[in-house]
Amino acid sequence: MTLEPLPESVPQARRWFRELIAPYRPTCSVDDCALLISELVTNAILHGRRDEEGVVRVEWFRSGSSLRVEVHNPGHPAGVRLRQPGADDAHGRGLLLVDAIASSWQSGPSRFGGTVVCFELADAWPSRRRE
Repeated sequence: MTLEPLPESVPQARRWFRELIAPYRPTCSVDDCALLISELVTNAILHGRRDEEGVVRVEWFRSGSSLRVEVHNPGHPAGVRLRQPGADDAHGRGLLLVDAIASSWQSGPSRFGGTVVCFELADAWPSRRRE
């Protein structure tokens, strides 16, 4: 999905994911995944470069029994880091949630230019048995 870097794109990304993943009936928590997508799309909108036109892209893939979600934005890869916000800080917990819920996550250069932040949820589908 390609999204404009606007706040209303966050709920749009959640709805899109829920609609498209439903027929595949994952065994992982769709709510958890939608939460993590919300956090990463929000970060992409807040921290993406604004000096040029760019969009936020959300893609998801099945990788064996895992679900991989990628959020691409026109930001700088070096700027992605876990923060340790204070108890009174209103922001800064998005990647902490990703780190706590996802099986793994990473960031780096996007193939579209800019940054990609991705996460995986292990055992999102039962393993396929060979007979």
